Amino acid sequence: MGRGGRHRGRSQRKDFKENRENVWKRSKSDTTVDGSDNAAAPEQKPTWEPIITVNPNFEEYYKEQGVVKAEEWDLFMEILRKPLPAAFRVNSNGQFCDEIISILENDFMKSLQAEAIEGGELEAIKPLPWYPKNLAWHSNFSRKEIRKNQTLEKFHEFLKLENEVGNITRQEAVSMVPPLFLDVHPDHFVLDMCAAPGSKTFQLLEIIHEASEPGSLPKGLVVANDVDFKRSNLLIHQTKRMCTSNLIVTNHEGQQFPGCRLNKSRASEKGISESMPINQLAFDRVLCDVPCSGDGTLRKAPDIWRKWNSGMGNGLHSLQIILAMRGLSLLKVGGKMIYSTCSMNPVEDEAVVAEILRRCGDSVELLDVSDKLPELIRRPGLKKWKVRDKGGWFTSYKDVPQNRRGGVLVSMFPSGKNIKDLTNGSEETDNTVVDATPDEAAEEVSDLPLERCMRIMPHDQNTGAFFIAVLHKVSPLPEFQEKPNPKRNSSAKPADSTEKSPSTEAVVTVDESAAEKVIEADLNNEKDDSLEPEKKITEGESITEDKGANSSNVGDKRKVPMQGKWKGFDPVVFVKDETVINGIKEFYGIKDESFPLHGHLVARNNDTSSVKRIYYVSKSVKEVLQLNFAVGQQLKIASVGLKMFERQSAKEGSSTLCPFRISSEGLPVILPYITKQVLYTPMADFKLLLQDKSIKFMDFVNPQLAQKASDLVMGSCVVILSDGEEPVKVDASTIAISCWRGKASLAVMATAADCQELLERFAEKTPKTEGGSVNESNGDSVNGSNGDSGGPQAMETA
Repeated sequence: MGRGGRHRGRSQRKDFKENRENVWKRSKSDTTVDGSDNAAAPEQKPTWEPIITVNPNFEEYYKEQGVVKAEEWDLFMEILRKPLPAAFRVNSNGQFCDEIISILENDFMKSLQAEAIEGGELEAIKPLPWYPKNLAWHSNFSRKEIRKNQTLEKFHEFLKLENEVGNITRQEAVSMVPPLFLDVHPDHFVLDMCAAPGSKTFQLLEIIHEASEPGSLPKGLVVANDVDFKRSNLLIHQTKRMCTSNLIVTNHEGQQFPGCRLNKSRASEKGISESMPINQLAFDRVLCDVPCSGDGTLRKAPDIWRKWNSGMGNGLHSLQIILAMRGLSLLKVGGKMIYSTCSMNPVEDEAVVAEILRRCGDSVELLDVSDKLPELIRRPGLKKWKVRDKGGWFTSYKDVPQNRRGGVLVSMFPSGKNIKDLTNGSEETDNTVVDATPDEAAEEVSDLPLERCMRIMPHDQNTGAFFIAVLHKVSPLPEFQEKPNPKRNSSAKPADSTEKSPSTEAVVTVDESAAEKVIEADLNNEKDDSLEPEKKITEGESITEDKGANSSNVGDKRKVPMQGKWKGFDPVVFVKDETVINGIKEFYGIKDESFPLHGHLVARNNDTSSVKRIYYVSKSVKEVLQLNFAVGQQLKIASVGLKMFERQSAKEGSSTLCPFRISSEGLPVILPYITKQVLYTPMADFKLLLQDKSIKFMDFVNPQLAQKASDLVMGSCVVILSDGEEPVKVDASTIAISCWRGKASLAVMATAADCQELLERFAEKTPKTEGGSVNESNGDSVNGSNGDSGGPQAMETA
């Protein structure tokens, strides 16, 4: 390198180091920058100022709670004030999973090392030691550093591209922990109660697909729920990259998530068969990652320093209990539930778990998972803590003044005992109270095994903070003896109590009395679990708006979509049009016995003759939809299944025998079963397609391909990368893209990102054989996992 090159390198590293020290800055709202030379102009102020990372109330609160030892406090606070290092996870089902891990290990770990040393770090990037198979990675650079520094530009572009096509997911390290303790199997029904933005949902889907039989769809499913409609769309976008037919996205308040119990007597009255595969929506696993104050994410969201107050946790405590209890009521006996928060506050953490255990008695146990993930450093849950309210500290509920008992609940304290239980009308010793000197109040200690909970602290492994408890349902929950207390609803939450947790990011307003009634109804067999009146409906039908109500709106050009009683949601309808189904089967050569389409195709439009998109659902999702129809569509479904076919709207689409093209999301699932409209292409022409996006038949490198392409019927087709031109057995390593066969050309139906990603994979190993075919080493470099979800990575253009 020349002298000037060395100088530029030193200069960039110097700028990089300075940027590392100033990554937490925010814009001054009252600052203006005047670029003129006018001397009368006011003195220019810097556009950015450091974000305040001091909050005396925060420090006082957590010192008093004893979340860390006194000798650790300074290190704890020092780490909290530093930006959070970026972390990401490699999709275990991605076709290029092994290849991406190899790039990280052999390229970026070495090439970024100089920048790490300049910044005072030992390693630039490294795999998280506690995550299986080197699938999760930790970078010693923050997300902002990666985004802004030129020295990290290549790494940033790599992360962006692989994230866009679904090969990696950018996710906070501690956020990856809860699904690992859930012990998910491929046949499990899993509920993610507060799922947005969807990184944990994506992780759960990876697990059920990775553990399933190669070439087959999992028998289980994931229901991802979020209360916020806009955030549900973010969740759909995130999980779309997984290419799965085993997902349902719903839009409910978690505490009122419907159990969809089919009442046998009503079912027989309505002529609904009692031999349905499932008669209630119950889950083998539940992830209850609840809305919280989010102070465990201070390193990622430093603005919390300014907003934080103890009332945030107090205001969410009741909602967190109700969400957790609803999750347990939806859990099958023998199932497991994770209760988690990204808060360090014991009122949101151990106090909630303790109240759950008290309410459930012997029907739920808190599991000891200390032998799992031994390289993950975590601390035991707290057994004692205090409650703070309006500047005052309380060690027991009996110390709370009468006028504050609307906001300070008995369940917030370690013993969970009310005044009557604490005094007991006698002088008997209470073992839950620690002896105190005359000058200090007695401190409660929980008699429950809360040490089995897990606290992840930021300074242990340079992460955020997180709380996790693993609960096991050993028998049906008892009926609630205590009726809902209307006074609880009168407690005014602080303004900040609805602050979104950056982990769950779900803001929920809650009527606790109503929510507890829902729970009680679900536990009592004599009561119907339905949350709304059932309507007579047969499988495949959808409830639409009342025609009489719409008849007066003659001027309305567009009806508001209806899904059952859910206004604004498109209906979910089974596609039963034999002409459509048989046309697709015949055009693509799909045999129903190998890949059944009947009963597995749904649309979001009552009129299947004009449907634009057709979605494929797995057997498990199909059974849930059938149950949902039978109980009057209690589920508010925002998204379901995998987009498999899309009506081609181009002029050429009207002349084809089948107007539906294969969607790129659906291609990985259906590819092994397509026997027609397939073109096998050697590497040279495959690359040409990716680069030019459209090729005239006469321009193929291999002249024989022109004839083979012209022999295809006009319409949608699939181009498969092959060593030769003969059919090959499709497996997880097969690379294919969706295309459109026009009159004299072949056009790629994939995004620029997908084309770029494939071209970069090919560039890493250039074939050595002549004639454009793929040699052995190149074929071996393409790795995959299950063919059901890790096949071709191609997505349709807009």
